[in-house]
Amino acid sequence: MLFVDEIHRFNRAQQDGFLPVMEDGTVVLVGATTENPSFELNAALLSRSQVLRFESLSLGDLESLAQRAEALTGAQLPLTPEARATLMTLADGDGRALLGLIEEILASAGDDETLDGAGLLTVVQRRAPIYDKAQDGHYNLISALHKTIRGSDPDAALYYFARMLDAGEDPLFLARRLIRMAVEDIGLADPQALPQAVAGRDAFQMLGSPEGELALAQVVVYLALAPKSNAVYVGFKAATSIAKATGSPMPPMVILNAPTKMMKGEGYGDGYVYDHDTPEGFSGQQYFPEKIGRQAFYQPVERGFERELSKRMDYFGRLRAAKTERNDD
Repeated sequence: MLFVDEIHRFNRAQQDGFLPVMEDGTVVLVGATTENPSFELNAALLSRSQVLRFESLSLGDLESLAQRAEALTGAQLPLTPEARATLMTLADGDGRALLGLIEEILASAGDDETLDGAGLLTVVQRRAPIYDKAQDGHYNLISALHKTIRGSDPDAALYYFARMLDAGEDPLFLARRLIRMAVEDIGLADPQALPQAVAGRDAFQMLGSPEGELALAQVVVYLALAPKSNAVYVGFKAATSIAKATGSPMPPMVILNAPTKMMKGEGYGDGYVYDHDTPEGFSGQQYFPEKIGRQAFYQPVERGFERELSKRMDYFGRLRAAKTERNDD
């Protein structure tokens, strides 16, 4: 059996070196990693492995571990029940961290001294949250923040926002993601979502930390409670797909400018109707290339301001159909 700790530190070529001896049975490979193996290990190595996920210890597990430590050392932790509960929270699901904290307490506490919660914190330093700004902890929490805002839960959103700040996340990274959420998940259902998000970022840049973080927290709550729509997001993806699939067809000649006599002679701009000169301010001309024909990308939802936009689209649709019918006649 070959045990490799932190196996993700091996590069791709080194990981490939395990494959022959795994396949011929020379070794049974056991690898340990704190990273997501889907991202850090070769697909060939993963396909020959069984992945086991180890969860953080529960508070009950940590209490059992503390009791075993007390039995082995023959010493009771000099903590009030409140302080003992705080100790388990400080360990943050990590048994090794708990044992380290227990050693600090037993070495530092005076004779006949019982520590309360405040006293405990003076003896042990607060353990930093498990969070790697470049790895799983970072992506897991930003995903949780995004989905709680999308799910209109301001309390959960504030919790994950606070967790990321507490772990040392760059507030401007969070500000950028909030701006993204405003256009991806709210869009025109609330046209003020994007200005609010941008204003929150600007306020943080002006005030700095920690005062500016309150501005971002305000954005978190605003976005969570805003009506939601991804209609623009879906429409843009659909338009992009068509644009990539159809190449470079010429727009209708009628809407092209004719800055030269030659272009005018070729029909550029011939028959263009200036929309402002029509009674409705709407000409109903064909703007899509003939090769593609008219497309429908943006479908507003019946929420928030997009209800009004839906009415406008219906209005212009009826005018367009009427003008097309007249032109056909």
